[in-house]
Amino acid sequence: RGRAGLVNGFEHEPVLAEEVADLLRPAPGRLLLDGTLGGGGHSERLLAAGARVIGLDRDPRAVAAASARLARFGEAFRALRADFRDARAALGSLGIAGVDGALVDLGVSSPQLDDPGRGFSFQRAGPLDMRMSGEGETLAELLQRVDERELSRILREYGEEPFARPIARAVKRAVEQEGARSLDTRRLAEIVASAIPRRAWPRRIHPATRTFQALRIAVNDELSALAAWLGSLPAILNPGGRAAAIAFHSLE
Repeated sequence: RGRAGLVNGFEHEPVLAEEVADLLRPAPGRLLLDGTLGGGGHSERLLAAGARVIGLDRDPRAVAAASARLARFGEAFRALRADFRDARAALGSLGIAGVDGALVDLGVSSPQLDDPGRGFSFQRAGPLDMRMSGEGETLAELLQRVDERELSRILREYGEEPFARPIARAVKRAVEQEGARSLDTRRLAEIVASAIPRRAWPRRIHPATRTFQALRIAVNDELSALAAWLGSLPAILNPGGRAAAIAFHSLE
């Protein structure tokens, strides 16, 4: 998914850059939308082929990193801090009615995972945050707000977690006893793991992986964003335009 470096520790080296280029056919005269700009890796490949690119990202650190990385392309590249669900409005703010191709790279990137202060990973202790934009409800606030039934639904639907109910019960008990603000990501992972029978632990991933995925999706309303983006494509794509999405799990 990428490697850390550059501005604010945010650089994304895409693993599917050539496949994206094959699909979106960057060339002089073509205008493309990168809906998840990240560190600018995909946009760089598209710009290098002569296309103009509009990049969107709701993470201000990603926008800053990509803008610095791609400054050499001048007016061929423009970056906006915006959610790809609002792509039509973002393009409209630039006076652009349509694009010849659009891309989204779904989920979380390595620089976001690698920064413990963002709260996406349990590899190192970090706050219960998980917000991609830095705005809105944090994970700690979500865990305080939802009841056990709603938390179980989130884990079951967004994480496809078979032990959603006992995990939700254990997490809510810890929130009530310890307080959500006193918990960190490593402690949350321990609570989740303790709610799953050891014999049922997945072999290749940490037992808390599905739960963290589900909570991240809930905090950032990711599936609704994807649905909105898909719904906007007929309006923002020019005739003959193409859209590409990079997805890493079955819900997407």
